[in-house]
Amino acid sequence: MPRNILYSLLLLLFSCDCIAEVCVIIVYGYFLTKHDLIHTKFKVAFGATLGSTGNFGPFNSPVTLVYNNVYVNEGSAYNPNTGVCIFTAPVKGAYFFSFSGHNCSSKVLNLGLFKNGEQMVIVFNHPLGDHYESTANSVSLTLEKGDRVYVRLRETSWVFDNYSHHNSFVGHLLFPL
Repeated sequence: MPRNILYSLLLLLFSCDCIAEVCVIIVYGYFLTKHDLIHTKFKVAFGATLGSTGNFGPFNSPVTLVYNNVYVNEGSAYNPNTGVCIFTAPVKGAYFFSFSGHNCSSKVLNLGLFKNGEQMVIVFNHPLGDHYESTANSVSLTLEKGDRVYVRLRETSWVFDNYSHHNSFVGHLLFPL
C-alpha cells in the first residue's frame, strides 16, 4: 500500500469521532482499529538505567547487567526483578533497542546487546587515559514472540554509574509483524 494512502487512512481513522471506533485499516497484514492502536495490545516500550553503582566489574565471565531504575515499562516486557534483566518480546515484530556505557577510560569498557544468546552489536573503548567517557549503540531487530534481548558486560570489562544515570537500556516495538 503506498505510504500516502496509508497516511490518509490513519488521518481519517483518528479524525472521525463518530466512526473512528468502527473504521478498520490494514497495516502489515493486521486489521487495526483506533481502539487497537491506543490500547495495550501494541504498547511495548521500556527504559531503564543502572543506578548509583559506582564501579561495576571486572568479572571473570560475562555478566548480564541489571538495570534497576525503570522509567517506563509499557507492556511489562522488561523484567528487572529476576536478577537477570531481560526484555522478552510479547509479540512478533520489528523492535528498536539502544544502550549506553560509561566508565573511566583507564579501564576497558565492552558491552554487548544480545538476542537469544547471540551478540548483535557492541560498544567498546580502549583504555586511553584517566577521564570518563560514554559510548552508545542502537539497532532495529526482528523478534519472534518470546525472543529475549539483554545487555552483557564482557569479562575483564568495567562500567561506572552514579546519580547521573550514564548507563541506559531502552527499547520499543516499532510495529507488529
